[in-house]
Amino acid sequence: MDLDFSKLNGLITAVVQDHKTGRVLMVGFMNDEAFRKTVETGYVTFFSRSRNKLWLKGETSGHRLIVKQIATDCDRDTLLVQVEALGPGVCHEGYASCFFRRLDGEQWVESESRSYDPAAVYGSGS
Repeated sequence: MDLDFSKLNGLITAVVQDHKTGRVLMVGFMNDEAFRKTVETGYVTFFSRSRNKLWLKGETSGHRLIVKQIATDCDRDTLLVQVEALGPGVCHEGYASCFFRRLDGEQWVESESRSYDPAAVYGSGS
């Protein structure tokens, strides 16, 4: 499982995609340990750059990501992780996807409605 973790200080980019619809749900980062945990457990684990530790997606919300397939690019420094998302959304702001804003002229606009209340899942500090 030789991936190139050398370009981003030990991290690789992981693009997370719904395995049925093809919609990109989020992008995160993995170090070698996060990648191995993802493969071993079947649930997506990232490396949190802000907290400087491993982060099992859904550990707080319960909105876990079940791995269906993992692919890598030709340089082996980026992953495409196809998943089944458990729960109404993956975005901590309450949306099905983290990509809920679209550029309209020169402004970012919300292009869909929230799929859940983040305050009810994470508390008021989300």
